[in-house]
Amino acid sequence: MTDPMTYGRYLALDQLLSAQHPISDEHDELLFIVIHQTKELWLKQMIAELEVALDLVRGDRLVEAYKGLARVSRIQAVMTLSWEILTTMTPSDYTRFRDVLGTSSGFQSDQFRAVETMLGLRGGGVPGPLTERYGAAPSLWDEANAALARAGFDLPEAALRRDWAKPYEADPAVEAAWAQVYREPETHWELYQLAEKLVDIDDALATWRHKHVLTVTRVIGMKPGTGGTPGASYLQSTLTKRAFPELWSLRTLL
Repeated sequence: MTDPMTYGRYLALDQLLSAQHPISDEHDELLFIVIHQTKELWLKQMIAELEVALDLVRGDRLVEAYKGLARVSRIQAVMTLSWEILTTMTPSDYTRFRDVLGTSSGFQSDQFRAVETMLGLRGGGVPGPLTERYGAAPSLWDEANAALARAGFDLPEAALRRDWAKPYEADPAVEAAWAQVYREPETHWELYQLAEKLVDIDDALATWRHKHVLTVTRVIGMKPGTGGTPGASYLQSTLTKRAFPELWSLRTLL
C-alpha cells in the first residue's frame, strides 16, 4: 500500500532541510548558506522559464513567451530583496567564519553564469556544464533578433548567423530595426511588448548587480573576495553590462 502524499514528502523536506552544513560554530553561517542555496533554487527556476521562452520566441509565439519572461523579472526582484537579509550580517559577524569558505565563491555559480549566457551575456567567469551547453546555442537576444528579421525587418547577417559562443556585439542596424518597432508600437505590438519584457529583465539584472556591490562593500569593504576573486572592484565593473544593448541605446533615437 502506498503511503499517502504529505507536504513533507512532496517537497522532499527531509533532504532539503538537511542540506545545510555549517562548518563553523558561528550562528550567522547558517544564514549565509540558506541565502545562497535559495538563490540557486531561484536560478534553477529562471533557467526553466528561459528554456520555455527561448522555444516560444524561436517559434514566433511571442505572446505566449510574455508570461515566463515576466516571471523571470519577478524572481530577480525577490533575489535582489534577499540581499537586504544578508546586510543584517555585519563585517564582524562574517569575519568569524569567512575562512571556512576556503576557495569557494559565488563567482563559481554555473547556474548564474548560465542565466547570463541564455540572456545573451557570454564570456568571462568560470564556465561550467550548463554555461557551455547554453553557450553553444543562440541566446534569447539572438532569438529575438531572428524573430524581428522574420517579421520583415532588415537585419545584418552578422547578427543572425554568427558564432553563438562569442560575445554579442551591438550593431547599429539592429538598433535601427528595434527603434522602428518603438516608433510604431501599434503596428508591431507583439515585438514591442517582447522588447519591453526583455528590458524588464535587463533592468532587474542591473538592480541585482547594484545591490550585490553594495552588500559586498558593506560586509567586506574593498578586500578581495573568497577564492581569490577581486571582490567589490570586479562587481563594480559589471554594472554597465546589458544583455539587450540596442533596446537601451535606441531610446536616444526616439
